[in-house]
Amino acid sequence: MTISTAAVRTDRPGRYAKQLVSHLSRRAEGEWSDETGTGEIRFTSGTATLAAGEGVLDLRIDGDDLDRWEDVVGRHLVRFGTRDELVVSWQRADGTQGTEQRNDGQDAH
Repeated sequence: MTISTAAVRTDRPGRYAKQLVSHLSRRAEGEWSDETGTGEIRFTSGTATLAAGEGVLDLRIDGDDLDRWEDVVGRHLVRFGTRDELVVSWQRADGTQGTEQRNDGQDAH
């Protein structure tokens, strides 16, 4: 199992995290706590952990298929934050650069 993280700058980290957990929980198991500002989404081969901080949404994926889960989490988050022009740039625990998701003007599904 490997790890990838991203820190996404936004004025609304809690709102986006809650929306992301709610949306992705349709196909995976997820939970969000408004009280702690943290959540988790459990996929078949990985787990995404979300933490809303002051002006930042911290994301962490623990899993075997990082490219896939980085894309799923990042793509949906960028779509939700289109107006805020969110950018998700992943960094792997081994020091290598992960994938990056940004609004390219096309609707991502």
